[in-house]
Amino acid sequence: MNMAEALAATAAGRGWADRPAYHEQDRTVTHGQVHHLAARAASVLAEHGVTTGRRVVIALPDTVAWVVCFLAAARLGATAVLLNPNLTEENHRYLTEDSQATLAVSDEAIAGHFPDVAHLTGERLLELAERQAPAAAAQVDADHPLYIQYTSGTTGRPKGVIHRQGDLETYYTGAGAQVLGVGPDDVCLSVSKLFFAYGLGNSLAFPLYSGCSAVLSPGPPRPGRIAELVARHRVTYLYAVPSAYANLLAEADPEDFRSVRAAVTAGERLGADLAERATAFLGAPLFDQLGSTEAGHAIATNGVSFHVPGTIGRPVPGFAAEVRAPSGRVLPDGEPGELWVRGPTVTPGYLGLPEETARILVGGWLNTRDRAVRNPDGTLVHLGRTDDLEMVGGITLSPVEIERVIARHPAVRDVVVASVGDERGATKLRAFVVPGQDVTDPDLLEKELLALARTHLAPYKVPRSVTFVPALPRTDTGKLRRFLVRQGSW
Repeated sequence: MNMAEALAATAAGRGWADRPAYHEQDRTVTHGQVHHLAARAASVLAEHGVTTGRRVVIALPDTVAWVVCFLAAARLGATAVLLNPNLTEENHRYLTEDSQATLAVSDEAIAGHFPDVAHLTGERLLELAERQAPAAAAQVDADHPLYIQYTSGTTGRPKGVIHRQGDLETYYTGAGAQVLGVGPDDVCLSVSKLFFAYGLGNSLAFPLYSGCSAVLSPGPPRPGRIAELVARHRVTYLYAVPSAYANLLAEADPEDFRSVRAAVTAGERLGADLAERATAFLGAPLFDQLGSTEAGHAIATNGVSFHVPGTIGRPVPGFAAEVRAPSGRVLPDGEPGELWVRGPTVTPGYLGLPEETARILVGGWLNTRDRAVRNPDGTLVHLGRTDDLEMVGGITLSPVEIERVIARHPAVRDVVVASVGDERGATKLRAFVVPGQDVTDPDLLEKELLALARTHLAPYKVPRSVTFVPALPRTDTGKLRRFLVRQGSW
């Protein structure tokens, strides 16, 4: 059955129609209202040329209009193309053309980014929907394309990852229900936005399939704003990337987070020190997990059923994981290698890129391009990306170990280490540090950080220098753009 039609039927059948589904600004929208609007918004999309198999760009901030547009496209059997609304005009045009979209839905301020397709604002979509009759649901199967989510471009051009009508329910029944224990009485807030794989599961799949509610925040995820929303809506489940938790610790009041019963982190490396401090700050467990745009949501996670700090937990129910050598040989427990996974929501492939698809999907297994080690208890320890490796003096090394050492210093909020070319073309290991406070004596702090590295690391792993920067080059989903760091400036 069509997933939008099935969700509406589930909400009605389980008595969720009058339960809160979304809190946006000063209004709350129920599950019944969301599905009512989506069925009618589908008629609006149809009037703008959207039919089964066509594609609709959604480049909206996190709002009820975003959710309604997604469900409306699903109802028609169309494919939603999820774009970050803060991309440049050039990027929006490229991704709209690459996806061959029929219609774009965005705020008025960026309407000019989509000159070659029909356009609607999210506000106009909701306004027109109220005047329409519900559209009939296209009868499609679980493998029908539901949405395209572009990779975040950490290593170059974004690639369109295809996901299917049946995937969202599995995000919830796997990680959401069985491991995290998200239920109808929870209130979720995801700092990561809906256009990101992590945010899509947290803010769309989890509330709609569990009957709980989610807080949508269309603006930047500033610590003060997050704290205010958590306190106002009595949020029980908080989702963010590690850097967001670090910012909360530095700028927010822990009293605002007393309603939180559990928190989740993903998207980047979680250091042991930050994990301990965040857990104490929240007064609740912080579950680390690993996700992937290609897998749709979580691959492995900790949760209420088991929690092993220092790991990313075990594979999500339905997933299998193997740690392999570059040759493809499966490695024994305790030996680091490349993480390969197989599961029900792994993408069927990249849009229009068969060779790239064949490279990452082999025999039903996905090469996550993450490095990991498997423990005897089945938990996985994340060791960074395979493309995070640096070459220094002919020696290949992972900068993650170095970053963890430097991050121990109390003055460090964020850090990245990369091999950067100098004026002669020689590469040297450099550290880029975001300080957690004003640096009154940068020379002294640099000496302290390098001394810390010398104490705990082999000489060839000690950076040649430390540069203090206001922020690291991250995508809007929080992922580090290491290829920019390797340029030495951004």
